Amino acid sequence: MSRKYELHPTILREYDIRGVVGETLGPQDFEAAARAFGTMVTEAGGKSVVLGYDGRVHSPGFEAVTLEGLKACGLSVLRVGCGPSPMLYFASHYFDADAAMMVTGSHNPPNYNGIKMNLKGRPFFGENIQTLGARAKAGTFLDGEGCEEIHDIRRVYVERLVKDYKGTRELLSLIHISEPTR
Repeated sequence: MSRKYELHPTILREYDIRGVVGETLGPQDFEAAARAFGTMVTEAGGKSVVLGYDGRVHSPGFEAVTLEGLKACGLSVLRVGCGPSPMLYFASHYFDADAAMMVTGSHNPPNYNGIKMNLKGRPFFGENIQTLGARAKAGTFLDGEGCEEIHDIRRVYVERLVKDYKGTRELLSLIHISEPTR
């Protein structure tokens, strides 16, 4: 990827980055967005980012290029694998990470995908997303040598969800968490 990269203007939404895979959104968009976001995290004093992805067919590949973009900024990336967005936010708090990125198409049709983000425990939206787009277009990224760690947080996440449960049925005995498929 060249340093300067213009993200399709329609994918820079108010609350996330979202587009149609193969039309307005592809691997280079994820890498450029990760480089821009990673630079913004680092400039805000951050050192770590939790990264997850949803169950869409193309999400694992997009997560992989997102990972490379974040590491290229010198960040420590905590990969939590496939799960729902709330699991990513839980992991961000659990690991006391500086930021989080979720590769997800959210509630959109299967041909969509995108990224949800937070920085310093706060939603990353609006003007921040527009700034990210401008940074990608300018190619003004910080360079570094980051690292990655893989964490399977699913059991801890489910246990925390069940902790406040006040029902009459035993929930944990109903939940089966399989081994990651990575």
